[in-house]
Amino acid sequence: MKAILFDPFSGASGDMIIGALIDIGADAVKTKDAMETAADVVVEVSKTNKKGISASSVNVSTNKEDRQTFSKIIKRIRSLNIDSEVISDAISVFNILGKAEAKVHGVALEKLHFHELGQEDAIADIVGACTAFHDLGLKKHRIYCTPISAGMGFIEFSHGKFPVPAPASLEILKEYSLPWQAGPVEGELLTPTGAALLAHFINEMGACPPMKTERIGYGAGSGDGAVPNVMRIISGEIDEALISDTIEMLETNVDDVTGQVLGNLIDELMAAGARDVSIIPATMKKGRSGNIIQVIAKPQNSGKLARKIIEETGSLGVRIIPVKHRLIAQREMGKVNIRINNRVFSINVKIARDLRGALLNISAEFEDCKKAARASGIPVRDVIRIAEEEARRVFSAAPA
Repeated sequence: MKAILFDPFSGASGDMIIGALIDIGADAVKTKDAMETAADVVVEVSKTNKKGISASSVNVSTNKEDRQTFSKIIKRIRSLNIDSEVISDAISVFNILGKAEAKVHGVALEKLHFHELGQEDAIADIVGACTAFHDLGLKKHRIYCTPISAGMGFIEFSHGKFPVPAPASLEILKEYSLPWQAGPVEGELLTPTGAALLAHFINEMGACPPMKTERIGYGAGSGDGAVPNVMRIISGEIDEALISDTIEMLETNVDDVTGQVLGNLIDELMAAGARDVSIIPATMKKGRSGNIIQVIAKPQNSGKLARKIIEETGSLGVRIIPVKHRLIAQREMGKVNIRINNRVFSINVKIARDLRGALLNISAEFEDCKKAARASGIPVRDVIRIAEEEARRVFSAAPA
């Protein structure tokens, strides 16, 4: 399967993303024309060199400064005579950016009206990036991102200084769970427009699986520093058909907790966001009987789950074991109707596929099967078998 890896080791901005997309093959003339159609700008695409790295540079210049409302910008984009999919994506990006700015400023999105969002170059950057993205046909790719370097220190606004990342950029990073890190140099490396574009493009939050590299592109930023001011995009082929999912393993040993408490703990942890919980009988020191509690969790949930374990069991500590990543199937829910003793029963089923759409497994929902078994008078294992056979017949073909 084709994949794209955004590697913003020196930050991300609209012009850097466009430059990198052009560098891996997007049509520069088509992208430039779309940008100049969308906004009152002049665009120059050229090659440059940043600390010994050859990169594509996209320079956007304008003499027009305008305070536009969010609704006016959206109306303007809708009226453009460009590809409808580009228009749809550009509106989505502006919604991401607008909602972040509205939250930071404490105003309704409809009333958002300020200088930065209305700049002609921001409109050009967003339309240009979406044009280049579609020109490369990346809509069907798996798109990953390494941690975004946001810079450090403070950035000067008309109303004062704020720490990096800028408030709107940080809001987008939070809302879309984008991985980021401070540094590697002083200054703002991640712009709100860059953050909004990455939030829109990226569709996989886990670590990128092994990839066979086919193309590498570099997009140049406007400044220079100790680190090459470029953004890298890598395109290639994923070597696996499963999804890479980042997790951690939480573990602790207990020897004085009753079965009822452990049963309740499982329910509490699953409700709090655990991916899975296991209780393993064990022989503890001095021959005492005990249990090992193991919890699979997303890294952002580990802290609260560890606290829940300590509160519920009295454990004095929880080990957090880092796991590089796990490989999981794509999961979806379906429903089948089965006939037993001239009665029709509706059964929910879980369907697992790989990234190519091939069927890996089907599992009938036990509670549905149990109800059908009670109503029909046949063993629940027979209901499960009938439901899963019917589901395999219905869902064996890969989705279009």
